Amino acid sequence: MSMNGKTIGIVGARGHTGAELIRLVAAHPALELAFVSSRELDGQRVSEHSDAYTGELRYENLDPAAVAAKRADVVILALPNGKAAPYVEAIDKAAPDTLVVDLSADYRFDKTWYYGLPELTRGKWRGEKRISNPGCYATAMELSIAPLKDLLAAPPVCFGVSGYSGAGTTPSDKNDPEKLRDNLMPYALTGHMHEKEVSFQLGLPVEFMPHVAPHFRGLTVTTNLYLAKPLKREEVLARFHHAYDGEKLVSVLDEAPWVSRIAHRHRAEVGGFALSADGKRVVVVATLDNLLKGAATQAMQNINRVLGVDEYTAIPLD
Repeated sequence: MSMNGKTIGIVGARGHTGAELIRLVAAHPALELAFVSSRELDGQRVSEHSDAYTGELRYENLDPAAVAAKRADVVILALPNGKAAPYVEAIDKAAPDTLVVDLSADYRFDKTWYYGLPELTRGKWRGEKRISNPGCYATAMELSIAPLKDLLAAPPVCFGVSGYSGAGTTPSDKNDPEKLRDNLMPYALTGHMHEKEVSFQLGLPVEFMPHVAPHFRGLTVTTNLYLAKPLKREEVLARFHHAYDGEKLVSVLDEAPWVSRIAHRHRAEVGGFALSADGKRVVVVATLDNLLKGAATQAMQNINRVLGVDEYTAIPLD
C-alpha cells in the first residue's frame, strides 16, 4: 500500500483509549478519520472532545451494519469485552478486505487472528487483516517473562497496579477517585482475563494479582521468576538487552522503572532485575501507559505494519 490516504473509523470512541486513538490518527500522514462511533456523543463534534482533531467530523451512533457500510480501510473496535463479534461479522460479510483491530479480549484466544504484540510476535504476522490487540497488563507481563521463558522452573507470579483509567468510563468502585483515595484496591485475584491471556500466549501458566491505585494512568507489574538454573545478574540483563535493544518502544533499564515516569509516554520500560542470593530467583519490574503502549500506541504499530509504512509512523518517540 502507498502512503496515499487510507480511511479509518473508530467504534467505541468515547472512552479514554478512543481519545488517544483520535490523537494518533490526527497526526498520521497516511490516515484520514472517516467516522467515530459513540452512542453517548452522537451528533457532537469530535473537535469539541479532542484538541488534536480540527475537522468537521461528528460522532455517530452506528450499529454493526452501518459500520460495515462505511467501507473504511481500517476499523478499530474499542469496545468492552464481549461486544466485538456483531461488528466483525458485519465487516466480514460486507467489507472483508477492511483491516479490523480489536482492542478487547474477544479474539486474543482465536488462532485465526493475529495477536499483535510486535516486539514478541512481529515475525508471526502472515498478512492477516484481523488483529487482536494485547491487553495492557498482558503486554507488561509478556515483555517481563519472554526473555527468560525457556529457563523457568515454576509459573511466574505477577503483582500489578494500574491507574483507574484502566477501569474504563462506566462508573464503578475501581474508577471512583473518592473510594480510591489513599487506597489500593485488589480485584480478580485469580482468573483475571489478562492472566488467561498471558498463559495462552506464552504457553505456560502465569499467576496474576491486579490492583487499582488512585492515579489516573500508567501501570506497573512486578514479576517473580523462579529459574531452573542459577544465573548471574549480567546474564539476565544480557537476555533482556538481546530481546529489546533493537526496539524503539521498549527500554531496558538497570534500575526498577517508576510508574510516575511512564504516563503519556508511548514506550514500555523493563528493569530492576533483582536476583536472590542463589541466583535462581529474579524479580523484574515493567511499566507502561495503559492507554498508549497498553492500547492505542500498540494498535497504531499494528496498523502501520499492515499499511506497509514505518511501524512508528505518528507515534512520538522519546
